[in-house]
Amino acid sequence: MKALILVGGFGTRLRPLTLSVPKPLVDFANKPMILHQIEALKAVGVTEVVLAINYQPEVMMNFLREFESKLEIKITCSRETEPLGTAGPLALARDTLNDDSGEPFFVLNSDVISEYPFKEMIEFHKSHGGEASIMVTKVDEPSKYGVVVMEEKTGKVERFVEKPKIFVGNKINAGIYLLNPSVLDKIELRPTSIEKEIFPNIATEEKLYAMVLPGFWMDIGQPRDYITGLRLYLDSLRKKSSSKLASGSHIVGNVIVDETAVIGEGCLIGPDVAIGPGCVVESGVRLSRCTIMRGVRIKKHSCISSSIIGWHCTVGQWARVENMTILGEDVHVCDEIYSNGGVVLPHKEIKSSILKPEIVM
Repeated sequence: MKALILVGGFGTRLRPLTLSVPKPLVDFANKPMILHQIEALKAVGVTEVVLAINYQPEVMMNFLREFESKLEIKITCSRETEPLGTAGPLALARDTLNDDSGEPFFVLNSDVISEYPFKEMIEFHKSHGGEASIMVTKVDEPSKYGVVVMEEKTGKVERFVEKPKIFVGNKINAGIYLLNPSVLDKIELRPTSIEKEIFPNIATEEKLYAMVLPGFWMDIGQPRDYITGLRLYLDSLRKKSSSKLASGSHIVGNVIVDETAVIGEGCLIGPDVAIGPGCVVESGVRLSRCTIMRGVRIKKHSCISSSIIGWHCTVGQWARVENMTILGEDVHVCDEIYSNGGVVLPHKEIKSSILKPEIVM
């Protein structure tokens, strides 16, 4: 089987992290976002992953070469010279995706984090005999999204309603698809939306089916959702393989710590924290609802909550960092500094407090 991951985009909503690496390579729970997807695809027998990309393809491919051999999966790039939307990239990669085997192929949005129930999706797709399957997820406020109206019993999709004013359903497109090669014949090589143009046409032909996603789902393309996604991911890890979570008297709730990280005396860590490789957390530090990326040093008695600390940053003694503060790569926060929602670009030194959310250039 094959899969196409829609990488596209400049990752502007996750700046300043995406000023250092393309968005799919930003760490999430101690490994690049895209790796969560590739590993899950490999587990169900996918042998080739195509990345549909228009931004920094060399950086992506150089990085993923190492994983290609480690995971024994072929990773190739399909490069757009102009942005082709969410359907155009399928037409561009047509020859790779349609190998005359007749096997369906997966399409994923690279921002989506979930339990990736690909095995169940393959079974569902084979059972209904339609042309395309999409994953849907239930949301509390459907009026913010495009809603998928479907038959409850069979999963057959009737129609799509964009940001409905009145309630028509609470299931939205989760950005995970399984498509027969025949779908490729319906897509022209031009900027096209799979959600707004291709799927409604297949639904009209009564060949589109939706499966409700079990477990959690989150689009982690912006900081607040990234932090929420981490909580949901760690929660799911607790249920599935809790041995991967940290334990000890200094740990509260779900925390993941890389084995190469060093944590000092008298710290209190958690809930919902990821500490990456090579990090040093000195004594008396308090961390909650945050991601600490590779090579970060957190000095004594500092406190970090609801924030993302980028690669190789330093947070000074008695500093307080909170309220969706995002530090880009190699930012140094001096001792006793307070950051309330500061978004700091890479390679900066912060010598005075950031009292209200702002971007520090």
